[in-house]
Amino acid sequence: MTPKSGDTALLIIDVQNAFFDQYSGDYAYRANEILSRIKGLISRARKAGVPIIYVQHDEDKGLPFEPGKPGWLINPEIASMKEDLVIHKRTPDSFYGTALQAELESRGIRSLIIAGFQTEWCIDTTVRRAYSLEYDVTVVEDAHSTCDTKILKAPQIIAHHNSIFGGRFAKLKKAEDIDFKAAK
Repeated sequence: MTPKSGDTALLIIDVQNAFFDQYSGDYAYRANEILSRIKGLISRARKAGVPIIYVQHDEDKGLPFEPGKPGWLINPEIASMKEDLVIHKRTPDSFYGTALQAELESRGIRSLIIAGFQTEWCIDTTVRRAYSLEYDVTVVEDAHSTCDTKILKAPQIIAHHNSIFGGRFAKLKKAEDIDFKAAK
């Protein structure tokens, strides 16, 4: 699907405090570097008038993303503004059980630029779902991250998923190559 002028949004997934070392010992790989890139993306999107949608993960009491707890909050360096849409989810799929698709449709958005956390969970699931819903998807290949697992290190997970995303489900672009003026 070819995006039309004005049909693009920046989708920021789960850039919440629990992914940063001051809140958790299990923080994401290069979290602050990713945050800096996302901050730049948001700034450029705002200047171009491209809508920004934040997705915030909610978990049960006692878990890192328990609503109202410090780890659940969107990182203050990229805090949403009143004109931004914030979607709350309870699964890795930003569409499942949320108003995301209805909000995108009501705004005429058909093209998504996606960045955030966690590569193999919420980024992967949302990218595949957006593809299946026929959105034009761009993954910011250097603006998503994850944590090491017992099997793979974070850089391996990120590289593997970028190869899958770019092979079928999305276009891949580096943060510095995202042109919101052209996307708008």
